[in-house]
Amino acid sequence: MPMTEQATGAQHPQPRARNGGPSSASVEYLTGAQSLIRSLEEVGADTVFGLPGGCILPAYDPLMDSTRVRHILVRHEQGAGHAATGYAQATGKVGVCMVTSGPGATNLVTPIADAAMDSVPLVAITGQVASGAIGTDAFQEADICGITMPITKHNFLVTRAEDIAHTVAEAFHIASTGRPGPVLVDIAKDALQAKTAFSWPPAMDLPGYRPVTKPHAKQIREAAKLITQAQRPVLYVGGGVLKAHATAELKVLAELTGAPVTTTLMALGAFPDSHPLHVGMPGMHGSVTAVTALQKADLIVALGARFDDRVTGKLDSFAPYAKIVHADIDPAEIGKNRAADVPIVGDAREVIADLVQAVQAEHTEGHTGDYSAWWKDLNRWRETYPVGYDLPEDGSLSPQQVIQRIGQLAPEGTIFAAGVGQHQMWASHFIDYEQPATWLNSGGAGTMGYAVPAAMGAKAGMPDRTVWAIDGDGCFQMTNQELTTCALNNIPIKVAVINNGALGMVRQWQTLFYNQRYSNTVLHSGPDADGAPARGTRVPDFVKLSEAMGCYSIRCEDPADLDKVIAEANAVNDRPVVIDFIVHEDAMVWPMVAAGTSNDEVMAARGVRPDFGDNEDD
Repeated sequence: MPMTEQATGAQHPQPRARNGGPSSASVEYLTGAQSLIRSLEEVGADTVFGLPGGCILPAYDPLMDSTRVRHILVRHEQGAGHAATGYAQATGKVGVCMVTSGPGATNLVTPIADAAMDSVPLVAITGQVASGAIGTDAFQEADICGITMPITKHNFLVTRAEDIAHTVAEAFHIASTGRPGPVLVDIAKDALQAKTAFSWPPAMDLPGYRPVTKPHAKQIREAAKLITQAQRPVLYVGGGVLKAHATAELKVLAELTGAPVTTTLMALGAFPDSHPLHVGMPGMHGSVTAVTALQKADLIVALGARFDDRVTGKLDSFAPYAKIVHADIDPAEIGKNRAADVPIVGDAREVIADLVQAVQAEHTEGHTGDYSAWWKDLNRWRETYPVGYDLPEDGSLSPQQVIQRIGQLAPEGTIFAAGVGQHQMWASHFIDYEQPATWLNSGGAGTMGYAVPAAMGAKAGMPDRTVWAIDGDGCFQMTNQELTTCALNNIPIKVAVINNGALGMVRQWQTLFYNQRYSNTVLHSGPDADGAPARGTRVPDFVKLSEAMGCYSIRCEDPADLDKVIAEANAVNDRPVVIDFIVHEDAMVWPMVAAGTSNDEVMAARGVRPDFGDNEDD
């Protein structure tokens, strides 16, 4: 779903025919490298995350002179990509990363794929070997355009200096309009070194790229009729609503209709968690009420959502009684997984605003939905099967309690970035998200190692906001080197390492489905002589490791110290903070729908299947 023109402002000029460039633009003669940096300045890029190397080196010389673009030197190119993603998700602007050719470029593949899955506006700039050497297996050559073709919205190979300015303008326009996504600009070294005429704004030529933003009026009227005729509707809200900055419109629509709202993992914060119409997050680890509401609905209004397999479970058994209204900016998503009775192509903000008017017209004509019986069921499920947890009997720290207290003690407007796994699901459930752009995570790709660099990017883009990374000990060991970047660049993020000594989500599956055979999921130093885990010896010691990287670091093992330690972390704002929370290793994420099974088989807790009673329409 799109960033609107209003929201992204100067981030992308409007395309015009390349032979119709502005006559008033002043022309300068620059190197291609200078043209690149000037172009980044003109499109409004204020932060670039990167790491120099041979083929991109010409661009780093004029970058040193820029007063408008801040460069943040990362410790690994993957960190640059995830930081650019976190920056984009937190600010709503295009994230930018810049690396060299070959392994520098291939190290961006994971964050580019991550951004593509989660529709994040990203421009990745890579150096390439000189144009005459392309295809010769030159030193540090990789066909990064070919490699990333399936995971970019578009990519460019630039071999002429005169093409750099308009390519950058086009890349930012493509990345930030329509369904946002990553765009790669690969620039040959000789193009960066050659001289060229530079003027701004450049003429862009994008024939065929015309995202549809305005929905069809007839489809909107049909959707409004279905909403007022339904007895058990659900507004199924996806991340596209956040991308379109449509949260205010969503609240109006929900309150106008009185329909329950469920927000996906990528949409948390699009609708206030505390709102009485909010029934929770759907999906494999969604709330029982949200999962069941979709299963028993007679109408699902999907807004900027894609019927992802983690939401639908076994697809042919998903929502068997429901008609589907599916609105998305990307026509390829409509009907891809579930056929739509009313397909609507358009920007979520415009779709929802038009739906509000159409529903109001239906109400004026006396057509209003009666959802009283539906809410009686929903409220009963909410009361009977709330999302909760039990404290460990041995008095050790509960990971759910740790995350919940971090959320409760955090300053208003705090941004939370989560890694992937159990801690991600607990953070989605036990922190309340009342505002948009306060929850960042890797949803579609499920990328371990996302949290620390994404939090770094978010803090760089929103320096006045508190940023917490909720990470696991497995995820943390993949990208924690970016704490050095944070320490040296005055980016004081806060990191909670939920340390259970294992790859927690994989261990949970081994407990449930592999007869407790814990093959290669233990992360601490290994068994004692009696076979018990040697948790006293920590390899690595996260406190010492974090201190070595310039962080303030604390370890917390006693529940009695929990609030004091979190308050201590919140009070430190002159450097990054890392807290090593030693938590119970057997805690599990509930509710759960086992992979490949129907959402009807949701378990509220281990072995506990909810009893929903009879529904007269089932």
